[in-house]
Parts: sequence; C-alpha cells; structure tokens
Amino acid sequence: MSEASPPEIQLQIVLDEQVANGLYCNMALINLTETEFTMDFLYIQPQQNRAKVLSRIITNPRHMKRLLATLKDSLARYEAQYGPIEVGEAHRPLH
Repeated sequence: MSEASPPEIQLQIVLDEQVANGLYCNMALINLTETEFTMDFLYIQPQQNRAKVLSRIITNPRHMKRLLATLKDSLARYEAQYGPIEVGEAHRPLH
C-alpha cells in the first residue's frame, strides 16, 4: 500500500495598493539573536546624517537561510541576463 499524499494547497497572495507601490531603500541593517533576524530597510538622502526606517522584517533563522538562497539565485539570474553587478569598496559588508 502506498501512502496518500496530502492535498495540494494553492496559496492566494493578497497585495494591497500601498504595498504594491513599493518603497525605495538604499540601506539595510540586520540585527540578530539566537532565534531571529531583524532587518531594517532605510532610505538615506545624500549628504544627510539621518536615515528613516521604512520597513522592518523579523524572521527566524530557517526562513533567513531560505531567503538568502533565493536572493543568491535571483542575483545569479540577473547577472546572467544583464551582466555583472560591480560593487565598489565603499559598499563592502561591514563585519
């Protein structure tokens, strides 16, 4: 006897108008604890010493690892289609 597969559930995603417009961010900060990652997305104007947090996403380590894999895959597909993305010295990750 073979085991019955669970029924496939189709996910319906709802996107309201304000979220659909998106936000432009040019800076991100990531903080972590043993159980979660907190990602703040900010916009900083040129020659300003203040940045406004526009969005905060809090997730767990497993979701963060899946997100990282998806981002790497998306960047690889982007570069395959449009060419390499050059990152200057000023934009290296801070450790």
